Amino acid sequence: MITGTLINVAAVIVGSLAGLFLHKALPERIKKIVFQTIGLSIIVIGIQMALHAKDLLFLIFSMLIGGIIGEVIDLEKHFEGLGDFLSRKIKSKEKDFAEGLVTAFLIFCVGSMTILGAIEEGLTGGYSLLLAKSVLDGFTSLALASTYGIGVLFSFIPLLVYQGGLTVLAIQSQGFFSERVINELTAVGGVLILGLGINLLGIKKIKVANLLPALIIIVLLVKLF
Repeated sequence: MITGTLINVAAVIVGSLAGLFLHKALPERIKKIVFQTIGLSIIVIGIQMALHAKDLLFLIFSMLIGGIIGEVIDLEKHFEGLGDFLSRKIKSKEKDFAEGLVTAFLIFCVGSMTILGAIEEGLTGGYSLLLAKSVLDGFTSLALASTYGIGVLFSFIPLLVYQGGLTVLAIQSQGFFSERVINELTAVGGVLILGLGINLLGIKKIKVANLLPALIIIVLLVKLF
């Protein structure tokens, strides 16, 4: 049922393990340039995704409402708490564990390939998009783990739950994910990815995790109006 997601998870695990080896071997200046390269690349990807928006008002309102909801709940704090909990369980002393976990999860889970790939598998049983995504995520996890460390490896847990959940949802509700819904979801995901790139470059700290409810709000706005 979720074969594509399981392959994706395996790719993230393998890439992260390779990155952990490099994490200890690479000098700091190399890690820094890798970090900056990822940040710049993510900003470009985020802009491309955001341009899928067909209605800017929907995008703006979903970000505003979603951001307020996320701030009230303080999702960022809960994600960091999960990271700290896992860090204690495996007795990791890496200070970037939680940040690596959250960053990797957002990169792997809010892109258009996640949404389209999960829907493709749910509706048709095929997983060609998720296979392509798995290759990209494998290399991305390698780069991230070489910088952030072991926190990136554990991003496979929320990846499995979120992406696998989307596939199951697509199976149960065929026709729900119209082209309009997918486009607007992709645009909101692009804004989140853009915020993540700004964080990686150290331009300004944005609580990207607190903006995640916007992904739900945009679907509600499209369906209601």
